[in-house]
Amino acid sequence: MGALSTTRPHAHIPMKPVLVLTLLATLLFTSIAQAAPRVETPAPSITQDIASAGRLRLQSQRLAKLWLQAGLGINAGAATGQLARGAAQFDTGLAELAYYAKRPATQNSLQRVSDLWVEYRIALSLPYNVANLNLVNYLAEDLMLATGKLTMKIEAEADTGAGRLLDLSLRQNMLAQRLARLYLLSLAGDRSSGRLVDMDQTRKEFTTALNELSSARENTPASRDALELARMQWIFFDQAISEMNKGGTSRPQNVATTSERIMEALDAVSRQYAQDYSTTRLAATPGSPLRN
Repeated sequence: MGALSTTRPHAHIPMKPVLVLTLLATLLFTSIAQAAPRVETPAPSITQDIASAGRLRLQSQRLAKLWLQAGLGINAGAATGQLARGAAQFDTGLAELAYYAKRPATQNSLQRVSDLWVEYRIALSLPYNVANLNLVNYLAEDLMLATGKLTMKIEAEADTGAGRLLDLSLRQNMLAQRLARLYLLSLAGDRSSGRLVDMDQTRKEFTTALNELSSARENTPASRDALELARMQWIFFDQAISEMNKGGTSRPQNVATTSERIMEALDAVSRQYAQDYSTTRLAATPGSPLRN
């Protein structure tokens, strides 16, 4: 397979296949409008908002990873089902953040995410080939940046260090999925020096942030236990990724499996931070200092 394009690709699809792809997209992906009723409700807790936005950022990488898995025939059946469920979760996450469309500080960022998601969702319904791989890869990068910007703006409204740790733990999950996606891109034929550098930088960033989370003074015994389990999963995942870089036998099934396991472990860390954050807010009384 040739090198992947670095410019924004365009999908050229004949009219008849468009009808088929439209039907496929309809079957695979629930529309944003159907994900949840747009009921006028008070703003949900900031913890839920950070988590919802952080999971959109995670899915920006995970969905591309799953699309690659299916296209490369790596646990293809399971990957196809996970792709459909992940897209539905993205729809739900957007609906949960609808409140932020009314806020001047976040409305443009949320609109950008929504617009990119429309393109990305269609691209994920296209068959695997070089042109569509370039398109999916490009949109995954764009959506990662857009959801990251939205998450940061929402996280800025949190008033304790636990909000920062929640966002950081969610970002760790995105980095793990990104690393798996980069690995599969390399497996698909893109073993350029730039791609290998990107993988190495992502691994280093993950390791640094994991150490930052582990040493955070806001940690509770429960969050430390969850982090230890995540660290154990990272060891297995990193080992599977490293086999390719060291010139050993590549085992993509191991990468596919461990990337999902570390997602579950890191999600448990995020849930614990969310619980800790809520507990901190409930325990705080007027005039008492909150942890930074």
